Amino acid sequence: MKTILTGIRSNSVLTLGNYLGALLPMVRLANKHSGEAHVNIFVPDLHSIISEVDGDLQENTLRTLKYWLAAGLEVNDNVHIYRQSYVSAHSELCWILNCIATMGEMGRMTQYKEKSEGKASCNVGIFDYPVLMAADILLYSAEYVPLGEDQFQHIELARNLAIRFNHKFDSEVFVVPAKTAEQVKFMGVSDGIRIRDLLNPEKKMSKSTAAENSKIMLDDEPEKAAKKIMSATTDSLGKVKFDMFNQPGISNLLQIEALVNDVPLEEIITRWAGETRYGELKRKVAESVSRELTEFQARLSEISDEQVYALLEVGEKYANHVANAKLLEVQKAFGLR
Repeated sequence: MKTILTGIRSNSVLTLGNYLGALLPMVRLANKHSGEAHVNIFVPDLHSIISEVDGDLQENTLRTLKYWLAAGLEVNDNVHIYRQSYVSAHSELCWILNCIATMGEMGRMTQYKEKSEGKASCNVGIFDYPVLMAADILLYSAEYVPLGEDQFQHIELARNLAIRFNHKFDSEVFVVPAKTAEQVKFMGVSDGIRIRDLLNPEKKMSKSTAAENSKIMLDDEPEKAAKKIMSATTDSLGKVKFDMFNQPGISNLLQIEALVNDVPLEEIITRWAGETRYGELKRKVAESVSRELTEFQARLSEISDEQVYALLEVGEKYANHVANAKLLEVQKAFGLR
C-alpha cells in the first residue's frame, strides 16, 4: 500500500486559510484513499518550537488533532494520527540526513530566507527544519505529501536526499516521493492552494498578521467571520474573474467559495462569469464561511480529550513500528548497526 502523509504545526489557533488550504483538502483525500493507502496525519510539534508558540504547546497539539477530527477525518486501520516528538526516529534520521545534505541547498530554501530576513541571527532549527521534514516523509515511504505551494521546495529536497542516499549506498532504502507536478495532480488542484490575506491579497492569510480583519480564525464567531469577508479588499475592475495576478482579491473569494462547498473551482468560476457586482459575491462567500464555521465549531465541541488520546495511543504505536524499522535500515547502511 502507498502512503500519504501530511501535518500542521500547532503553534496557535489555525486560520481559515489553514483549514481550507490544508485541513479540509487533506481530510477529503484521506477519506477517499483510506481503503487503498496508509494515511499518516501527524502534529509536527518539533517543527512548532522553531518559532514562538502562542499558548501551551500541549494544549495546542491536542486542539490541532481535534481540528482534524472536526473537519471530518475518519480514523480507521489505515488512517493514523500521531505526534512527531513521540516518535524519536524523526530526530535520529534528521541527524543522519544532515550528513548528506549540503549548506548550499539549505541556504537556497525560500522559507529560510523569508523567516531569517532582517534578523541579525536566527536559530539553527529555522535553517535545518527542511531536513527534519524530509525525515518525516522518508521514514514512512510516503509517496504523496499534500502541502501548500510554499512547501513544494521542501518536497524536492526530500526527493533529492532520498535519491542521494540510495545512490550512495547502491540501495533502494528510501521511496522517492512523487514530483511536485504529480503531487499537485494527486491533490486534485491546478496549483498549490494558498488562501490570501483578506486585506492584502498579494500575501497569504497568516495568523501572525496584526490586522484582525485580514484573517479569519477557526475560533471566530461565524457572524464576525462573515463581516470580515464583507470588508475584504477587491479591485475597481468591476468584473468577477479568476485571475490571481490582476484580481487576487476576487480570485481569493472564488477559491474560498469553491473549497468551503467542495465544488471544483472551475464550476465556481463559470457560475460567476460575467457578474459585475462584487457585493453579491461577498455575500455568498460570507454565508458559506459562516455556515461552515458554525458546523465545524459544533463538531469540535463534541470531541473529548480522552477520544483523542485513545487514537494517539494506537497511532503512535503504529508510527514507531514503521519508523524504527526504516531507521534501522538507514543505520545499517551507514555502519551504525
